[in-house]
Amino acid sequence: MRTHIKIAWSVLSLAVLGAVLVKAGSAPKAGTQPAAPPRHSLSTTTSAVLLREAIPGTSPNAQTLRQGQYLVAAGDCMSCHLSKGGEPFAGGLALKTPFGTIYSSNITADRETGIGGWTGDQFYQAMHDGIGARGENLYPAFPYPWFRRLRRADTDAILAYLKTTPPVKYTPPANDLHFPLNLRAMVKGWNLLYLKGGEFKDNPAQSAEWNRGAYLVNGPGHCSGCHTPKGRLGADLTAQSFYGGNLDNWVAPDLTPNRRSGLGGWGLEDISEYLKTGRNVHAGAAGAMADVVTYSTSLLTDADRHAIGIYLRSLAPSPAQAGVAPAGSALRKGAAIYSDVCASCHLENGVGQPRYFPPLGHNAMLQQADATGLEHLILAGGRIGSTPSRPSPLSMPSFAWKLTDQEVADVATYIRNSWGNQAPVVSASEVAQTRSKLGLGARRPTANSGDWP
Repeated sequence: MRTHIKIAWSVLSLAVLGAVLVKAGSAPKAGTQPAAPPRHSLSTTTSAVLLREAIPGTSPNAQTLRQGQYLVAAGDCMSCHLSKGGEPFAGGLALKTPFGTIYSSNITADRETGIGGWTGDQFYQAMHDGIGARGENLYPAFPYPWFRRLRRADTDAILAYLKTTPPVKYTPPANDLHFPLNLRAMVKGWNLLYLKGGEFKDNPAQSAEWNRGAYLVNGPGHCSGCHTPKGRLGADLTAQSFYGGNLDNWVAPDLTPNRRSGLGGWGLEDISEYLKTGRNVHAGAAGAMADVVTYSTSLLTDADRHAIGIYLRSLAPSPAQAGVAPAGSALRKGAAIYSDVCASCHLENGVGQPRYFPPLGHNAMLQQADATGLEHLILAGGRIGSTPSRPSPLSMPSFAWKLTDQEVADVATYIRNSWGNQAPVVSASEVAQTRSKLGLGARRPTANSGDWP
């Protein structure tokens, strides 16, 4: 009975844990960002270069190190363990959650503050069971529910590679979580309920390419961590796998073959190009996905990007959304605003300039049921990350200083229901909530404003 009471208390305490499961990429409120780890020989701008650095064949265990380096990229470890102004893998990146702030850990080769002294068994236990080197429960902000699918040889290779990275003596700030979630033992109840499965096993009914894609997506890539909605206790709603999710005031879009809101209109080469360059004829990667492309998918082989596309295109499409036609007045107002602030880049007919300024017609991101991503983009702007083949980043300016909540709602509704798009109406109250969460309540120029009042 006492055990059941403890589990029940853990479950109640972990309600809406889904926000903790999002990818590290959010920043704390203004003034709460901790001091970054001190500068050494590397910088944030060279972090992607570190992941591409050739490992000489003369290095001991060169093949294992190359495998580990590749899997570190496939797992997007850099995005989570790199704070603004900090050193690669030194951690300190803040994740805002409803329960407080969690900081990513130091995974450099430093033996005191990093993982340089970890054994293979300790690392495997952390990756598979969420248990740290001292036997402590790790919070699921570290995506061990997905990393547990990695094979032992892969986790050993990852650890071997990380132990070759420049050691950084840095201890991230202590997590600032509300009681009782500041007690790591609370995670045990969640693990009992939701930590399922083990190492990935090939499906003999599928091709080798499909199995490779399934491994990358569901294992190191942990794509459903962002692209699957979460239940009240933070676990994936598996019946809605890859239907899209909301995180950090962005929307991770539907990845199923739904032709309106998902990837149904994309071919295999479109998916591969997007993962390689962060852009294609349909879309551009902004928000957290920009970092994923920069530090992860752009560094994969063409064969692996193709395998990911094979797997994603095999998923069952999400259900079609019910359409609601917006009022004509909202469309007229939105059209006028669009002509004033959007058409110079995306053109009056919404065709844009593919691979530079994304086309808006038949655009899956714009047709998500949740308009938060579009609201965020209009209010705060966005930036497409740089990659080896597309080194120049592209930016969209912020219009928070220029447009009222109602004007943002009108132009968003217009864009979501023009040129073949169909999506629910956006309200001014929804925009106001997004503006408040982004800290853009005062209408003022921002660092990303395209023009100044």
